[in-house]
Amino acid sequence: MATLLHIDSSVFPGGASASRAVTETFRKIWEEQHPEGTVIYRDLSVDPVPHITAHAHTAGFADPDAHTPEQAAAFAERLELIEELERADAVLIGAPMYNYTIPSTLKAWLDNVILFGRTSGENPSAKGTPVTVVASRGGSYAPGTPKEPYEYVQNYLTATLADMLALDLDFIVPELTMAPHNPAMAELVPLFETSRDRAFQDATTKAKALAERLAA
Repeated sequence: MATLLHIDSSVFPGGASASRAVTETFRKIWEEQHPEGTVIYRDLSVDPVPHITAHAHTAGFADPDAHTPEQAAAFAERLELIEELERADAVLIGAPMYNYTIPSTLKAWLDNVILFGRTSGENPSAKGTPVTVVASRGGSYAPGTPKEPYEYVQNYLTATLADMLALDLDFIVPELTMAPHNPAMAELVPLFETSRDRAFQDATTKAKALAERLAA
């Protein structure tokens, strides 16, 4: 049966997080379609992975037989993350925008799993694996908006997930999530509600379509 690698990175728990609410919907539909499948779950806010270190980095380019004890220990943690990605039939990532970019915990995960000559390079080991990213944000950074130049989430994740890891990337983008909480954005609440509803619908539709695609 299919394996889903589900990663959340929001610092907010449960329903307080727009990205978590949408990834939860996606995962629920996925599990309904794959009741005997496997979900590998990582909550990077609750249980962050180590930031890349010199030992972990250099170990990736050295013969394992020549690893120092420090390199061996650091690379073992990195290898666990890489192998989870390689085992996955699909990947789901919650990536809220913090200060115009992704959470540092998600960046740490990427720094660990991007390994030239294995997961990136000429023949990426997870090439073609579908990945759905829920890229929530408090405002709007869509084309034509005043803050379009500050959109560093989708741009960065396209460069890393699609270009470096060669994953089959798709986005769900709930935006204007701060509108219900910021009086200055009150007039944008209807647009937020439309975006929220579309994100939940996208999560349902995309999860079902992906399940059918993998079952074919």
